[in-house]
Amino acid sequence: MKQNPSRIINYLARGVAFLMRRSVRLLTGARSLWLGCKPELKQRIYYANHNSHIDFVLLWSSLPTSIRRQTRPVAASDYWQSNTLRQFLIQDVFHGITIARHRESGQDPLQPVIDALNDGDSVIFFPEGTRNLDEDRILLPFKSGLFHLSQRFPEVELVPVWITNLNRVMPKGAFIPLPLLSTVAFGTPLDTQHLLDKTAFLHRAEQQLLALQEVENQ
Repeated sequence: MKQNPSRIINYLARGVAFLMRRSVRLLTGARSLWLGCKPELKQRIYYANHNSHIDFVLLWSSLPTSIRRQTRPVAASDYWQSNTLRQFLIQDVFHGITIARHRESGQDPLQPVIDALNDGDSVIFFPEGTRNLDEDRILLPFKSGLFHLSQRFPEVELVPVWITNLNRVMPKGAFIPLPLLSTVAFGTPLDTQHLLDKTAFLHRAEQQLLALQEVENQ
C-alpha cells in the first residue's frame, strides 16, 4: 500500500520538530520565566528581541504544547524561502508565517500575519524587523508593524519576551549552537488602551521589553 506523500511529510515534520525542540533547549540550557503573565490559551502576539535565526525556535520551544500548537512564528521570506530545506522547516515543522521585509507591488507585508490572527492563531513577532548584530546596541528601533497589528486587533494580548544570550549561543556565521545558558522571560502584557499615538506606543513597547533584560543577571 502506498503512503500518502503529505502524511509522510507530516510525520517527518513532527519528528524533526520534536528533535529540534529538545536539541535547542539542551544546547542552550534554556529556562522559561513567566514573570508578568501565565502560560494560558489566549490569543497573543509574543514580541521579542532578535539576535539570531534560532530566536523563534527557542521561544516557540519554550511554550507549553497546547499553546505552541496554536502559535506561529513570523519570519523573513527572503531567508526562509531561499531553499527547499528552509521551506520545509518554516512551513511544515514550525507552521510559520513568512513575510517580505519590504513592501512589494503595493501589497501589505503584514497581510499573512493579519490572516493568521483572523484565524485565531497566536504569533511570535520581532518588531525590530531584522537581527540586531550590533553589539553596542541593546535593541534596534522598532518598526511600525507591531503598532498596526495592535490597532487592528486590540483584543489580542501583546506579551513582551526577552531572549538572553542567543547572540553568543548562535553567533553570526555559526552552524552549530554553543552550549551557553539562555533565558526566555515572558513579561506583562502591554496596556495599549491609552497608546493611540504610534511613537508613544512603540516607545512603551520597547521600554517594557527592555525591563525584562534584568532577569539575565538573576
